[in-house]
Amino acid sequence: MSGHNKWSKIKNKKGDADAKRGAIFNKLSREIFVAAKNGGADPSMNAALRLVLDKARAANMPKDNINRAIKKATDVGDTTNYNEISYEGYGPGGVAILVHTLTDNKNRTDAHIHTIFSRNGGNMGSSGSVAYLFDRKGYIVIEREGLDLDEDAMFELVLEAGAEDLKTSDDIFEIITLPKDFPAVKEALAAQLLTFAQAQLSMIPQTEVILTPEQLEKLDNLVDKLEEDDDVQDVYTNAAN
Repeated sequence: MSGHNKWSKIKNKKGDADAKRGAIFNKLSREIFVAAKNGGADPSMNAALRLVLDKARAANMPKDNINRAIKKATDVGDTTNYNEISYEGYGPGGVAILVHTLTDNKNRTDAHIHTIFSRNGGNMGSSGSVAYLFDRKGYIVIEREGLDLDEDAMFELVLEAGAEDLKTSDDIFEIITLPKDFPAVKEALAAQLLTFAQAQLSMIPQTEVILTPEQLEKLDNLVDKLEEDDDVQDVYTNAAN
Protein backbone atom coordinates (compact mmCIF):
# COMPACT_ATOMS: atom_id res chain seq x y z
CA MET A 1 0.00 0.00 0.00
CA SER A 2 2.94 2.25 -0.43
CA GLY A 3 2.35 5.63 -1.97
CA HIS A 4 4.40 7.46 -4.60
CA ASN A 5 7.69 5.66 -5.06
CA LYS A 6 10.12 4.72 -7.79
CA TRP A 7 8.61 2.07 -10.04
CA SER A 8 11.56 -0.31 -9.68
CA LYS A 9 10.92 -0.48 -5.94
CA ILE A 10 7.20 -1.03 -6.45
CA LYS A 11 7.87 -3.76 -8.97
CA ASN A 12 10.45 -5.50 -6.78
CA LYS A 13 7.99 -5.52 -3.90
CA LYS A 14 5.23 -7.17 -5.91
CA GLY A 15 6.19 -10.66 -4.78
CA ASP A 16 6.15 -9.52 -1.16
CA ALA A 17 2.77 -7.89 -1.72
CA ASP A 18 1.39 -11.14 -3.14
CA ALA A 19 2.53 -12.95 0.00
CA LYS A 20 0.83 -10.34 2.19
CA ARG A 21 -2.39 -10.23 0.22
CA GLY A 22 -4.58 -10.77 3.29
CA ALA A 23 -3.10 -7.76 5.08
CA ILE A 24 -3.54 -5.61 1.96
CA PHE A 25 -7.20 -6.64 1.68
CA ASN A 26 -7.74 -5.68 5.34
CA LYS A 27 -6.32 -2.20 4.69
CA LEU A 28 -8.45 -1.80 1.57
CA SER A 29 -11.52 -2.93 3.52
CA ARG A 30 -10.95 -0.06 5.93
CA GLU A 31 -10.70 2.43 3.08
CA ILE A 32 -13.87 1.07 1.48
CA PHE A 33 -15.67 1.17 4.85
CA VAL A 34 -14.69 4.81 5.50
CA ALA A 35 -15.56 5.95 1.96
CA ALA A 36 -18.95 4.22 2.03
CA LYS A 37 -19.76 5.39 5.55
CA ASN A 38 -18.94 9.01 4.70
CA GLY A 39 -20.45 9.24 1.22
CA GLY A 40 -22.87 6.36 0.77
CA ALA A 41 -22.72 2.91 -0.80
CA ASP A 42 -23.45 3.95 -4.40
CA PRO A 43 -20.15 4.41 -6.29
CA SER A 44 -21.90 6.46 -8.99
CA MET A 45 -22.73 9.06 -6.34
CA ASN A 46 -19.56 8.70 -4.26
CA ALA A 47 -16.28 9.65 -5.96
CA ALA A 48 -14.14 8.58 -3.00
CA LEU A 49 -15.71 5.13 -3.04
CA ARG A 50 -15.17 4.81 -6.81
CA LEU A 51 -11.45 5.52 -6.37
CA VAL A 52 -10.92 3.00 -3.59
CA LEU A 53 -12.94 0.37 -5.46
CA ASP A 54 -10.58 0.87 -8.42
CA LYS A 55 -7.66 0.26 -6.04
CA ALA A 56 -9.33 -2.85 -4.66
CA ARG A 57 -9.97 -4.29 -8.12
CA ALA A 58 -6.37 -3.54 -9.17
CA ALA A 59 -5.23 -5.54 -6.13
CA ASN A 60 -7.54 -8.42 -7.18
CA MET A 61 -9.56 -8.07 -3.99
CA PRO A 62 -12.43 -10.60 -4.01
CA LYS A 63 -15.88 -9.13 -4.62
CA ASP A 64 -17.17 -10.77 -1.42
CA ASN A 65 -14.61 -8.81 0.63
CA ILE A 66 -15.63 -5.57 -1.07
CA ASN A 67 -19.33 -6.19 -0.51
CA ARG A 68 -18.77 -7.07 3.17
CA ALA A 69 -16.95 -3.79 3.77
CA ILE A 70 -19.73 -1.78 2.10
CA LYS A 71 -22.45 -3.69 3.96
CA LYS A 72 -20.67 -3.10 7.27
CA ALA A 73 -20.44 0.65 6.53
CA THR A 74 -24.16 0.91 5.83
CA ASP A 75 -25.27 -1.17 8.84
CA VAL A 76 -26.91 1.36 11.18
CA GLY A 77 -26.17 -0.92 14.13
CA ASP A 78 -22.43 -1.02 13.47
CA THR A 79 -20.50 1.33 15.76
CA THR A 80 -17.07 0.91 14.16
CA ASN A 81 -15.34 4.22 13.54
CA TYR A 82 -11.96 4.88 11.94
CA ASN A 83 -10.08 8.17 12.22
CA GLU A 84 -7.64 9.42 9.60
CA ILE A 85 -4.40 10.42 11.32
CA SER A 86 -1.15 11.53 9.63
CA TYR A 87 2.32 11.25 11.15
CA GLU A 88 5.41 13.11 10.01
CA GLY A 89 9.07 12.41 10.55
CA TYR A 90 12.55 11.97 9.17
CA GLY A 91 14.57 8.99 8.07
CA PRO A 92 18.24 8.38 7.21
CA GLY A 93 19.90 11.30 5.44
CA GLY A 94 17.15 13.66 6.59
CA VAL A 95 14.62 12.21 4.14
CA ALA A 96 11.04 13.35 4.81
CA ILE A 97 8.47 10.67 5.68
CA LEU A 98 4.71 11.11 5.67
CA VAL A 99 2.52 8.33 7.10
CA HIS A 100 -1.25 8.13 6.62
CA THR A 101 -3.26 5.86 8.92
CA LEU A 102 -6.84 4.75 9.52
CA THR A 103 -7.30 3.71 13.12
CA ASP A 104 -10.00 2.88 15.64
CA ASN A 105 -7.55 3.38 18.52
CA LYS A 106 -5.41 6.53 18.38
CA ASN A 107 -3.35 5.67 21.47
CA ARG A 108 -2.36 2.30 20.03
CA THR A 109 -1.40 3.80 16.67
CA ASP A 110 0.55 6.66 18.28
CA ALA A 111 2.60 4.17 20.30
CA HIS A 112 3.24 1.86 17.36
CA ILE A 113 4.35 4.61 14.95
CA HIS A 114 6.65 6.24 17.52
CA THR A 115 8.22 2.86 18.32
CA ILE A 116 8.80 1.99 14.66
CA PHE A 117 10.50 5.33 13.99
CA SER A 118 12.73 5.17 17.07
CA ARG A 119 13.81 1.55 16.56
CA ASN A 120 14.57 1.86 12.84
CA GLY A 121 16.74 4.96 12.49
CA GLY A 122 13.97 7.54 12.18
CA ASN A 123 12.83 10.57 14.14
CA MET A 124 9.26 11.74 14.63
CA GLY A 125 8.50 15.32 13.66
CA SER A 126 5.78 17.71 14.77
CA SER A 127 2.58 18.24 12.78
CA GLY A 128 3.40 20.21 9.63
CA SER A 129 7.13 19.52 9.78
CA VAL A 130 7.29 17.68 6.44
CA ALA A 131 3.75 17.70 4.99
CA TYR A 132 4.45 20.98 3.20
CA LEU A 133 7.10 19.19 1.13
CA PHE A 134 4.43 17.09 -0.63
CA ASP A 135 1.54 17.93 -2.96
CA ARG A 136 -1.56 15.80 -3.35
CA LYS A 137 -1.79 14.73 -6.98
CA GLY A 138 -3.25 12.09 -9.22
CA TYR A 139 -0.53 9.59 -10.13
CA ILE A 140 -0.69 7.13 -13.05
CA VAL A 141 2.04 4.71 -14.13
CA ILE A 142 2.10 3.08 -17.56
CA GLU A 143 4.82 0.58 -18.41
CA ARG A 144 6.57 1.21 -21.71
CA GLU A 145 7.30 -2.41 -22.55
CA GLY A 146 5.19 -3.47 -25.51
CA LEU A 147 3.71 0.01 -25.85
CA ASP A 148 3.79 1.50 -29.34
CA LEU A 149 4.00 5.12 -28.18
CA ASP A 150 7.09 7.30 -27.98
CA GLU A 151 7.53 10.17 -25.55
CA ASP A 152 6.16 12.81 -27.92
CA ALA A 153 3.05 10.81 -28.72
CA MET A 154 2.39 10.07 -25.06
CA PHE A 155 2.92 13.73 -24.12
CA GLU A 156 0.33 14.82 -26.70
CA LEU A 157 -2.08 12.16 -25.44
CA VAL A 158 -1.84 13.05 -21.73
CA LEU A 159 -1.97 16.78 -22.46
CA GLU A 160 -5.18 16.31 -24.42
CA ALA A 161 -6.56 14.19 -21.56
CA GLY A 162 -6.00 17.08 -19.13
CA ALA A 163 -2.90 15.88 -17.25
CA GLU A 164 -0.57 18.34 -15.54
CA ASP A 165 2.80 16.69 -16.22
CA LEU A 166 4.50 13.68 -17.79
CA LYS A 167 7.74 12.13 -16.57
CA THR A 168 9.52 9.47 -18.58
CA SER A 169 12.19 6.88 -17.95
CA ASP A 170 13.39 3.81 -19.82
CA ASP A 171 10.73 1.64 -18.19
CA ILE A 172 7.66 3.79 -17.54
CA PHE A 173 5.59 6.87 -18.14
CA GLU A 174 4.54 8.69 -14.97
CA ILE A 175 1.50 10.93 -15.43
CA ILE A 176 0.70 13.62 -12.85
CA THR A 177 -2.70 15.30 -12.56
CA LEU A 178 -4.51 17.71 -10.29
CA PRO A 179 -6.67 15.73 -7.84
CA LYS A 180 -9.91 17.06 -9.35
CA ASP A 181 -8.78 16.05 -12.86
CA PHE A 182 -7.60 12.55 -11.94
CA PRO A 183 -10.84 10.64 -12.69
CA ALA A 184 -11.31 12.32 -16.09
CA VAL A 185 -7.65 11.83 -17.11
CA LYS A 186 -7.76 8.19 -16.02
CA GLU A 187 -10.97 7.63 -17.98
CA ALA A 188 -9.59 9.35 -21.09
CA LEU A 189 -6.40 7.27 -21.06
CA ALA A 190 -8.34 4.05 -20.41
CA ALA A 191 -10.45 4.87 -23.48
CA GLN A 192 -7.20 4.71 -25.48
CA LEU A 193 -6.83 1.11 -24.26
CA LEU A 194 -3.83 1.97 -22.11
CA THR A 195 -3.14 -0.35 -19.17
CA PHE A 196 -2.26 1.18 -15.81
CA ALA A 197 0.42 -0.37 -13.64
CA GLN A 198 -0.65 2.06 -10.93
CA ALA A 199 -3.37 4.71 -10.71
CA GLN A 200 -4.28 6.51 -7.51
CA LEU A 201 -4.27 9.79 -5.63
CA SER A 202 -0.85 10.17 -4.04
CA MET A 203 1.48 12.61 -2.28
CA ILE A 204 4.19 13.75 -4.68
CA PRO A 205 7.37 15.32 -3.25
CA GLN A 206 8.24 18.81 -4.46
CA THR A 207 11.96 18.08 -4.20
CA GLU A 208 13.85 14.84 -3.70
CA VAL A 209 16.77 13.80 -1.48
CA ILE A 210 19.55 11.60 -2.86
CA LEU A 211 20.63 8.92 -0.38
CA THR A 212 23.70 6.73 -0.20
CA PRO A 213 23.14 2.97 -0.71
CA GLU A 214 23.51 2.44 3.04
CA GLN A 215 21.00 5.18 3.86
CA LEU A 216 18.59 3.84 1.25
CA GLU A 217 18.77 0.36 2.76
CA LYS A 218 17.95 1.75 6.20
CA LEU A 219 15.08 3.79 4.77
CA ASP A 220 13.64 0.75 2.98
CA ASN A 221 13.69 -1.15 6.26
CA LEU A 222 11.95 1.70 8.11
CA VAL A 223 9.25 2.01 5.42
CA ASP A 224 8.73 -1.77 5.41
CA LYS A 225 8.20 -1.76 9.18
CA LEU A 226 5.71 1.10 8.89
CA GLU A 227 3.78 -0.60 6.09
CA GLU A 228 3.54 -3.81 8.15
CA ASP A 229 1.48 -2.01 10.79
CA ASP A 230 -2.23 -2.78 10.40
CA ASP A 231 -3.26 0.86 10.88
CA VAL A 232 -0.91 2.28 8.22
CA GLN A 233 -2.51 2.88 4.84
CA ASP A 234 0.22 4.75 2.93
CA VAL A 235 3.83 5.81 3.43
CA TYR A 236 5.38 8.58 1.34
CA THR A 237 9.01 9.73 1.22
CA ASN A 238 10.99 12.28 -0.79
CA ALA A 239 13.89 9.91 -1.45
CA ALA A 240 15.12 10.18 -5.05
CA ASN A 241 16.62 6.71 -5.22
